Amino acid sequence: MGRAGLNRKTALATLTLVLAAEAPDLDVLGGFGGRAFGRAHHRGFTHSFLGILLVAAVVVGFVYLIWRLRGRKTNGPNLPPRWGLLYFYACLAGLSHILLDYTNNYGVRPFWPFSEKWYSWDIVFIFEPVMFALLLLGLVVPALFSLIDKEIGARPRGPRGRVAATLALLGVVLMWGLRDYEHRRAINALAARTYENADPLRASAYPTMIDPFHWYGVVETPAFFVLAPVNSLAPEVDPDGDLQIRYKPEETSITLAAKKSYLGRTFLDWAQYPITETEELPPPEGGYIVEFQDLRFVQLPGQLSRLLGRRGQPAKGLSAAVQLDRNLHVVADVFGSGQSRVAEPGAGAK
Repeated sequence: MGRAGLNRKTALATLTLVLAAEAPDLDVLGGFGGRAFGRAHHRGFTHSFLGILLVAAVVVGFVYLIWRLRGRKTNGPNLPPRWGLLYFYACLAGLSHILLDYTNNYGVRPFWPFSEKWYSWDIVFIFEPVMFALLLLGLVVPALFSLIDKEIGARPRGPRGRVAATLALLGVVLMWGLRDYEHRRAINALAARTYENADPLRASAYPTMIDPFHWYGVVETPAFFVLAPVNSLAPEVDPDGDLQIRYKPEETSITLAAKKSYLGRTFLDWAQYPITETEELPPPEGGYIVEFQDLRFVQLPGQLSRLLGRRGQPAKGLSAAVQLDRNLHVVADVFGSGQSRVAEPGAGAK
């Protein structure tokens, strides 16, 4: 954004844009209050329209402090800092962060604290190599030309890279347009058929890495969920794909107690396709562990599945569980699975 022209209007534009674009992720500090607390406040205030106004002010104040400590010096003495414009740039950069997080299937809460509703576009994978490559080339290519100019002794022509940066940003927008179009086709394909003679109540499609034509579908029917790969190029649900049926578990006093816990409420507020699994613990302690999963993250591509889960098993990196005693009181919040399980004191009383 700075290279596309904003750095020509005021000094310190690039520094302000970079810091303001990253600042919303300071909410990771909420993890020091425990994983349940961190999950509850992840992509909360700092990722909201109201929060951006405050975050931008803090960033500009920090840049102003650095400027004063440096003796009010900038790289371009003929271009003074314009603080009102820098605040606008900081807000713009913060909004770009919200937009980028909105494009993937984790989502954001832009109207927090007035509304806790999550919104997600579901068109871009958690890490999108194509978008990364476009933006990287937008920065690197002009730098190569600068090196060539130095070799041949050409005069510097001021900030370089405006065309490349603009083309990179346009490339990202075009990629979003293609993915949005294919995303709609994938959803229509999922919703157009029946599953075990049951009509869909709703259907969603979630992106894979790089490939804009293959999606991981989740379909809800009255009695069960369906996990279905879908090809938006056809468009059709892959007839040779592995359609998985996940029946909706029976609601019990155990699951209700878990859902009323602090972690349970937080998870259900965020999840789009929540499902629970109940494990009974052996004596002498006894009790139960109720695990929460969001089916939109069960079908993660192979590499990420191996990273977050065991080989050959669904990834559970974004799942969470609540441990209850025999009287259905919250004992602990549980994260991870198998031998990597980590238990923290329960926050059910909050």
